[in-house]
Amino acid sequence: MSAESPETAALRERVRALMPRAKEDLTALVALRSVADPRQFPPEECAKAADFLVRAFTEAGLRDMRRVTTPDGTDAVVGHAPGPEGAPTVLLYCHYDVQPPLDDVAWRTPPFELTERDGRWYGRGAADCKGNIAMHLTALRALGGPEGRGFPVNIKFVAEGSEEQGTGGLEQLVPLRPELFAADTLLVCDTGNFALGLPTATTSLRGLTHVVVTVSTLKGEMHSGMFGGPAPDALAALVRILDSLRDEQGNTTIKGLDDAGVWDGVDYPAEQFRTDAGVLDGVSLLGTGSVAEELWARPAVTVLGIDCPPVVGSSAAIQARVRARVSLRVPPGTDAGDALRALTDHLTSAAPWGARVEVEPESAGQPFRARTDGPAYRALGAALREAYGKDMVQSGQGGSIPLCNVLAAQFPEAEIALIGVEEPGCLIHAPNESVDPSEIEHMALAEALFLNSYGALP
Repeated sequence: MSAESPETAALRERVRALMPRAKEDLTALVALRSVADPRQFPPEECAKAADFLVRAFTEAGLRDMRRVTTPDGTDAVVGHAPGPEGAPTVLLYCHYDVQPPLDDVAWRTPPFELTERDGRWYGRGAADCKGNIAMHLTALRALGGPEGRGFPVNIKFVAEGSEEQGTGGLEQLVPLRPELFAADTLLVCDTGNFALGLPTATTSLRGLTHVVVTVSTLKGEMHSGMFGGPAPDALAALVRILDSLRDEQGNTTIKGLDDAGVWDGVDYPAEQFRTDAGVLDGVSLLGTGSVAEELWARPAVTVLGIDCPPVVGSSAAIQARVRARVSLRVPPGTDAGDALRALTDHLTSAAPWGARVEVEPESAGQPFRARTDGPAYRALGAALREAYGKDMVQSGQGGSIPLCNVLAAQFPEAEIALIGVEEPGCLIHAPNESVDPSEIEHMALAEALFLNSYGALP
């Protein structure tokens, strides 16, 4: 690495000086229990989080910050700031809603109180996605500075209020209010680095489909002592059906889906994955491909839940009707609708003993692959290299962000880049979620450097 320019060094110092402010921002945000599900948390908490964003981003230099109600009834927060005449436009995206804390007992710190432990900041949403909000604020403040300098590009800002619930409010808003989203480059900041300190752009997202499969064999539960043996057990039939979804090596085996995809981005060493995923000693990883191929280039089926009697309280009865929720993730190149039909056909045809099977689709989302050959990606790669001192790598993500497909369809000429602070150690969606503050600092610097260099392109 050559010595950095005086401009980069000055920007680095401004970002570093702003980190105590970033911690204050994140402390205030984590304290707001903004779970977008009124059955679990008061909707006022989401409203408070939205209002915080309006105030904070106004103070950071954006204009016309306001709440816009989306078709699912939740509020997006939007705003903008003009750049020099002829400058490109960059959309900054994040979301302010969070997952519920799940098992409070499993948390080592209060889930809605930002707590520092061993150099990390713990709390629900500390990484996903309130850490990215702190990143945006820090980058904008570093660019604006105490002198109130203008921004080098036109900026649009959108923060979603129901991303974790998957109710699609923002996706539905895009075609209704395209002027809020139209940009040359869209920074979707809801991912993160492949490993702590390794600058990464997520370029591939798997699509998904969820179904509920119901298996019926009897008119009602029957005594297992009097009827067990010849009486068809719905739970046993369901187990046979679910077991058929993978072969002995753990490969997903659904007729019509390609299970031989390859991945040409960053490698994911098996031992690193075992550590990241918390795989127990002696338990094998699934699939015959590499970890990266199994994660990002091949379909993967997961049984999310089963409705049947719990162990405690169960009786000596043969089950007449049971059901399961099944998730299928599909890589780019596979249509989610085709995957749904293949999964439905498989579940139906795999039923033993003539058991009756009903498959009810729940949700679906298409996979996404980013175009990476444009000027924004070149500028982003250079900015990340300056911020981290390492070249940017490209990774996939097993999860889905349906908004990316909606944006790509609405703005086909725009470049879409997925970045953020959510590296594997963050444990997003799980108890003890945390963020490494160095990621907020480095990613805020990278964002500021990108906006500067992208604005200077001819």
